Amino acid sequence: MDLQRLCGLVFVSVLILLGCNHSSVEAGDIVHDDASAPKKPGCENDFVLVKVQTWVDGVEASEFVGVGARFGRTIESKEKKANQTRLILSNPRDCCSPPGNKFARDVIVVDRGNCKFTTKANNAEAANASAILIINNQKELYKMVCEPDETALDIHIPAVMLPQDAGTTLENMLMSNSVVSVQLYSPQRPVVDIAEVFLWLMAVGTILCASYWSAWSAREAAIEHENLLKDAADEITTAKAPLGAGIVDISTTSAVLFVIIASCFLVILYKLMSAWFIELLVVLFCIGGVEGLQTCLVSLLSRWFKRTGEAYIKVPILGAISYLTLAVSPFCIAFAVLWAVFRTISFAWIGQDILGIALIITVLQIVRIPNLKVGTVLLSCAFLYDIFWVFVSKKVFHESVMIVVARGDRSGEDGIPMLLKIPRMFDPWGGFSIIGFGDILLPGLLVAFSLRYDWLASKSLRAGYFLWAMIAYGLGLLITYVALNLMDGHGQPALLYIVPFTLGTLLTLGKKRGDLPILWSRGEPERLCPHVRLEHSQELRDE
Repeated sequence: MDLQRLCGLVFVSVLILLGCNHSSVEAGDIVHDDASAPKKPGCENDFVLVKVQTWVDGVEASEFVGVGARFGRTIESKEKKANQTRLILSNPRDCCSPPGNKFARDVIVVDRGNCKFTTKANNAEAANASAILIINNQKELYKMVCEPDETALDIHIPAVMLPQDAGTTLENMLMSNSVVSVQLYSPQRPVVDIAEVFLWLMAVGTILCASYWSAWSAREAAIEHENLLKDAADEITTAKAPLGAGIVDISTTSAVLFVIIASCFLVILYKLMSAWFIELLVVLFCIGGVEGLQTCLVSLLSRWFKRTGEAYIKVPILGAISYLTLAVSPFCIAFAVLWAVFRTISFAWIGQDILGIALIITVLQIVRIPNLKVGTVLLSCAFLYDIFWVFVSKKVFHESVMIVVARGDRSGEDGIPMLLKIPRMFDPWGGFSIIGFGDILLPGLLVAFSLRYDWLASKSLRAGYFLWAMIAYGLGLLITYVALNLMDGHGQPALLYIVPFTLGTLLTLGKKRGDLPILWSRGEPERLCPHVRLEHSQELRDE
């Protein structure tokens, strides 16, 4: 591997840490329990997203998403039980005074402003409306709460706020002299979606493949190193570089700097989050994805096309490149370009996951932790990084920086591409289950280290550390999804659960088995030099 390629992969691995965000659902939470809007009698509903399905002259039309108010009757959760009701405009439009005519249990559309939300709802209920849709004066949704001096509230109709663009569409429907009807309901998400199961399998499988590739490379390098030591001194000088020459070992200092630099990048992303910046990240992701996919394909195909993989040609600027790499590169580039161009279509997540998995596997094969000490420092820093930017950053920036960046809330796009994602298949709200690259890459470094140690120490699967590290990672990720569902879909930092499981398992087992000093400092079992063994044998024969 030449220096240019190695530097490129290390640079991409730094960018990947930006994907160290929570395992969450991209479509947005449907339940919000805002502590800044305390509950009180008559004003104690959860803030839930509400689907507003419309019909024009009996023909199904647009569907909008609003947010239910803190007050009023709760929204029906079953679509089959929700009534289809006629929609009309309020007169006066703001409904701050009683409407001039009575309604026949209709749903009325009112404008925001000029009076309290509860006043609008009381006037609508007094005029026999069955529900009230309040149109915001902005494109965003707004949580409708009660005023501090309102104590005796008794509102029995649901109130829903819709964004400004939805209100404009509804008004155009009603102004066209058509009969418009609506259906209001707030479907609940399933406790577990099959997408989370597949995402769990994808994350565990990626680490499994990367660990075995990394361990195989380490064992081959160790065997070649021993062969070199057995050769004559004049042959050593002419021998080719060992297979481990292209490996980057992380140091304790670089582990700390790794997280600090990632934090700086995250703040830059947060401040500069826009459509053009997301496009820049897409380009960087494609470059890394091409390198990762190319490396994985060349490694696999070289087993069947050894001559092509070992034959090299000099290319200007790029240096010596194998013919197999030249054959595979156009396909990898075309794949990444097609994904970038069509990444907004429904099944583009497949291409993103393929590029992402290939990139993670490649980085885990090249970037390694040399011992448990470095792994502890790296994962501990990442543990604090995840907690700070998901939870603590709310107190500094008034919102979770990690969640804003992951969702791309300010960019108008789907967020950063450094994610693996799968569409939620049985979720009425749609969206994606996602996991950041960092939640796979960082624990994966530790898991791959455990398998390399097991192979070099000739430990069995049960007596080694890899099996238990993999189980610990799987359980940690599983607990993350359990916490995600218990928290009503609120974003959870996966490393909060994964790091204690994986790191704690290795430290505990190492101490119990007496291997902790070697794991902590050396990271690999001691191997006697063949020359030392030969000299010792000769001395015994002389005696």
